[in-house]
Amino acid sequence: MAIEKVAVAGCGLMGSGIAQVSAQAGFPTVVREVNEALLEKGLKSIEKNLDRLVEKGSLSAADRDAARGRLKGTTRIEDLAGADIVVEAIIEKLEAKREFWSVLEPLCKPHTIFASNTSSLSITEMAFATKRPQRFVGMHFFNPVPVMKLVEVIRTIATDDAAFEEAYAFGQRLGKTAVKATDRTGFIVNRLLLPFLLDSIRAVEEGLASIEDIDNSMKLGCGHPMGPLTLLDFVGHDTTYYIANIMFEEFKEKRFAPPPLLKRMVLAGWNGRKSGRGFYDYSDPKNPKPMKLV
Repeated sequence: MAIEKVAVAGCGLMGSGIAQVSAQAGFPTVVREVNEALLEKGLKSIEKNLDRLVEKGSLSAADRDAARGRLKGTTRIEDLAGADIVVEAIIEKLEAKREFWSVLEPLCKPHTIFASNTSSLSITEMAFATKRPQRFVGMHFFNPVPVMKLVEVIRTIATDDAAFEEAYAFGQRLGKTAVKATDRTGFIVNRLLLPFLLDSIRAVEEGLASIEDIDNSMKLGCGHPMGPLTLLDFVGHDTTYYIANIMFEEFKEKRFAPPPLLKRMVLAGWNGRKSGRGFYDYSDPKNPKPMKLV
């Protein structure tokens, strides 16, 4: 059956973005957080994003108000039960996700599709924490969700064709370009992107070139919107390190192994923009300076 009602678990950076695009696309959407403070923070972020779109002229005030009217916030997991699809965007820890799904599942109708927004964890392992692995998919959105046009829709060996096609169509109805992938760690984007990012760190470690020259080479030589080291600072080195370890554990290939420099930056708490230091020093955010790391 077609998806008409949407629920989103988690109203953080990713969850709030998913809830926003769902409401903008015309779906009655409920978004749940674990407490009122986090919920209010996420809903305020959505409000600010919608207002910014109106200011830019890319969204009418009437459409903004309509999207707001379709969006409901809650701290009650029971309020997710009436949805045709539940998109989970909670903390990126397998046990937390498995626990969430096991609590939610008895509350939902048999037809409800479960979708995890994980970027690196096993969809299969989550699916079999429920009694509906055939109705379980991955839907990996990209940050910032309202801006980035891609969603990876992932099927496991147990996902049935009807549920997968419904989730894929839902991604398209959100205004995204949906791509199909199987449940292998990293899916498409991270499978290809991570070795490139890790190699850029190795280039710094080996003294191949300066931080600025590596970034400028990829921007001007390959047309990338930002260099790999700037991108790493944006993503967060702790996040990259976490994903790299998961992918190395899966494939046991050197190209996925986190370089020593990355490990030491994480140990130092130099996780990029969010911590003020990474490959660049963000003491002056408008004029970041390359760090001396080797």
